[in-house]
Amino acid sequence: METILQTNIAGLEPIRGKVRDIYDLDDKLLIVATDRLSAFDVVMVSGIPYKGIVLTQISKFWFDLLGRDIEHHLISDDVAQFPEPFCNFEKQLRGRSMLVKKVKVLPIECVVRGYLAGSGWKEYKEHGTVCGQKLPAGLRQCEKLPEPVFTPSTKAERGTHDENISFEKCIEVLGAERAEFVHDNSIMIFKRASEYARSKGIILADTKFEWGIADGRIILIDEVLTPDSSRFWPADKYQPGRDQESYDKQFVRNYLESINFDKSGAGVELPDDIVRKTGDKYIEAYEQLTGKKFGFRN
Repeated sequence: METILQTNIAGLEPIRGKVRDIYDLDDKLLIVATDRLSAFDVVMVSGIPYKGIVLTQISKFWFDLLGRDIEHHLISDDVAQFPEPFCNFEKQLRGRSMLVKKVKVLPIECVVRGYLAGSGWKEYKEHGTVCGQKLPAGLRQCEKLPEPVFTPSTKAERGTHDENISFEKCIEVLGAERAEFVHDNSIMIFKRASEYARSKGIILADTKFEWGIADGRIILIDEVLTPDSSRFWPADKYQPGRDQESYDKQFVRNYLESINFDKSGAGVELPDDIVRKTGDKYIEAYEQLTGKKFGFRN
């Protein structure tokens, strides 16, 4: 299958993010997950075949599963139901695009951590805290936390990094009622998804959610519980006290670390084996979570 690094729809110009091409349709958006890959907030030259389809299909799976508990923005992922001219671009859009409600996006990334990993582990080693929140002493790397921790952050511009903020700052930005809503519902979804993932042999270590306002209501938006927005670990290989194997772009991160990539500026071309292994991991995550065979290969 051809790797799609950007869409080209009848001369229309989308907003191009790190991974997604977004088309503004007045009261709706068409969000297309390309095969671009971002690591350390830098978009690489190489894409990962099928990656955009995996992200979209995993998000759709979670929207369907969680739809009874929380309102979300997904309208359809069926290209035939898209407005013109998009319905005529099946080859580019099949499997990787979602027609969604247009919302006012809340300016906070809602991160929930269930395990002590990544930047949280680094902070804990130095200060005994995660995003300023005090944790019990003696926890090991990647150890399960007593309860999931809500650690909001700002939304970074492309090429810059998100900044962790306190819940008090989150209240300042969103207001108390909205901050409490996204706090409570982010943790609720995390717990529900963690329980489901565990039943499929996967540990959900942490994730981020985004929320927006539609018709005065706060609804779940963007991608949900994908390998790009979450840390997923194989449960049968989990062992606290060390780094874990993961269903994500860790092959890419490890490669970039090995070549002393400076984590800024232009992306690089990735070796074929890194591209292949990363693509295989994304597809494995889809199949493990959903229990379905990935049916989009040519």
